[in-house]
Amino acid sequence: MDYYELHFKLESAEEYQQDLLINELADLGFDTFEDVDDGFKAYIPALQLSLQGVEDRLLLYRDMFGFSYETNLIPQKNWNQEWESNFEPIQIQDKIFVRATFHAARPEFPYEIIIDPKMAFGTGHHQTTSMMLELMLENDFAGKAVLDMGCGTGILAIMASKLGASAITAIDYDPVCYDSTLENAALNNVANITALCGSKEVIPNEQYDSILANINRNILLDQMQRYSEVLKPQGEIYFSGFYEKPDLDIIADEARKYGLTHITHKKKQDWVAVKFVK
Repeated sequence: MDYYELHFKLESAEEYQQDLLINELADLGFDTFEDVDDGFKAYIPALQLSLQGVEDRLLLYRDMFGFSYETNLIPQKNWNQEWESNFEPIQIQDKIFVRATFHAARPEFPYEIIIDPKMAFGTGHHQTTSMMLELMLENDFAGKAVLDMGCGTGILAIMASKLGASAITAIDYDPVCYDSTLENAALNNVANITALCGSKEVIPNEQYDSILANINRNILLDQMQRYSEVLKPQGEIYFSGFYEKPDLDIIADEARKYGLTHITHKKKQDWVAVKFVK
């Protein structure tokens, strides 16, 4: 799948301005964002991009602050090369070491996750993924049935398995993510992940102890009712992929409609990861 990259340059360093633009772009289907020195980059599947739609949605902000953007088409092959050239190992709380196959192992870490970087989102570098991993370290997954929505590379599903989950269902709408999850599960000798390609419509009619969903605000709002239907009483949901303001209150309000109680959350550079209990 080809992607478009929109490189936004902001004249001011005010974080709220970038947040406003990212929220609007997420509504238009942009699913990955990367902070850079002069602004940020936003990515969307090529077939979903409407430049006129971007202009119409962002017109309001032209009079509020200065920004510009450049558009680049990133073919799948070049995208994968870009991931590989920039992928560096990361550490989470001195407990998790995430690396690619071309990095040396670090056996002193209790948990090692091998991720071959592809276009799929979820290498642990983004704040949302690292916070989800931190939340997982702080909670019990032993013997639990887990659902990972928007699984990307499968990194959270793999971590759930390493934390003792009995069975994991990993779902993503992107075929590249589906393939990536299967490949990375094999790299990590994880055999209890079932990968499915699709969205909420392919969620099995089963009951889960824990649900992981690192996507974006609008998709979470759309799918939350289905999550609640397949979550056991006292089950836990871990959400990320959105900002503290205004998204957290919006997510929490929607969650209350389905009997989900906000327990705690983490914050990094305005991104948040949240734990709810049913």
